[in-house]
Amino acid sequence: MLTAIEGGRPDHVPLSFMIFQALRGRSEGWRDFVERSLELGMDPVVSLAAAAPSDGPEHSDAPGTPLSFPRGVTVREWRERPPGARYPLLHKEYLTASGNLSVAVHRTDDWPYGDHVPFLNDYIEPRAIKHLVTSPEDLGALRELLAEPKAADLADYRAAWKEAQAFAAHKQLLTTAGQGVGADALAWIFGLTNAVMAAVDRPDFLDALLDVIFRWNRRRMEIMLEPAPDLFIRRGWYEGTSFWSPTLFRRFLLPRIKSEARLAHEAGSRFGYIMTVGGNQFAGLLIEAGVDVLIGIDDVQDHGMRFTELKQKLQGRIALWGGVNGFLTIEDGSEEDIRKATAAALETLGPDGFILSPVDNIRNASEATWRKVLCFIDAWKQAVGKV
Repeated sequence: MLTAIEGGRPDHVPLSFMIFQALRGRSEGWRDFVERSLELGMDPVVSLAAAAPSDGPEHSDAPGTPLSFPRGVTVREWRERPPGARYPLLHKEYLTASGNLSVAVHRTDDWPYGDHVPFLNDYIEPRAIKHLVTSPEDLGALRELLAEPKAADLADYRAAWKEAQAFAAHKQLLTTAGQGVGADALAWIFGLTNAVMAAVDRPDFLDALLDVIFRWNRRRMEIMLEPAPDLFIRRGWYEGTSFWSPTLFRRFLLPRIKSEARLAHEAGSRFGYIMTVGGNQFAGLLIEAGVDVLIGIDDVQDHGMRFTELKQKLQGRIALWGGVNGFLTIEDGSEEDIRKATAAALETLGPDGFILSPVDNIRNASEATWRKVLCFIDAWKQAVGKV
């Protein structure tokens, strides 16, 4: 895995799922998940974030360090059913010394948290009718909520990381830490449409909001880099061309990503960046940022993706991780589709500087999907000679 991330040619193109929820559902904890991955013949990583104690759903999409609000912060939640509304509304209010923040979301049929609204979570963005932050006056309260982790909580995390590092060393596996966040956090607390509009209409406010997120994320990074993981991963799902032009990316996101990549490198870690749409268009910007491996390469959900072109742009500069769509090609495709897509990815993106993975995830836990997963693994084994 390290050879591939550094752009070299390992003895075989690694297969390492960037996310594999279906297998996690079959596993009893992070250690069992890794063991099961090894039994399948894959090249798993040991995620320090997965090994750490769970803090519940408050920040499930920003794992890596504990999150708790400081003393003096009061949280209120309630549910209402407006007359004639299709869905109930869930309200959450945070009362702080610097002001109050509130969020309101539709409790849709697929809402997984009951009547609870998490603090940082992907489910909020498309269901929110009112986001947490709306104006510069909200930033003081947001700073209070994005507080330094408590020492007692960190002690538990550090103990878990030490155990996971020892396990990874014994198995000779790559360790990862993360996930760092940037515009993904904007989605959760401000809304993506609001963010892109603010980039044009209120750039100073957007800069100030990003600075609050950046300072919090940088401190999280410093903590997550303490155990010297091989790879630090930053989420950039909401930083691609679905939302940002190259000009806006350079103005608002590039300097911050560049700073975080530098921090990871100073700690002796490689810097991974998840972007599933926009790799071709942002290739030069990602090189400039100092990204070591671009995670989530997919020519199905990214209609502008051309594997051959991307490989030419990034070869020797940034490694690639992905290559086969997870939800359409593997979960919903035929075995013939899976084998063709696997062969195409290996041919155009490998053999040097490439890690094969479904993009983004295999969620479906059915036996039919599991047979397709095994077909995918077999196609990879046949191609790289691991039979």
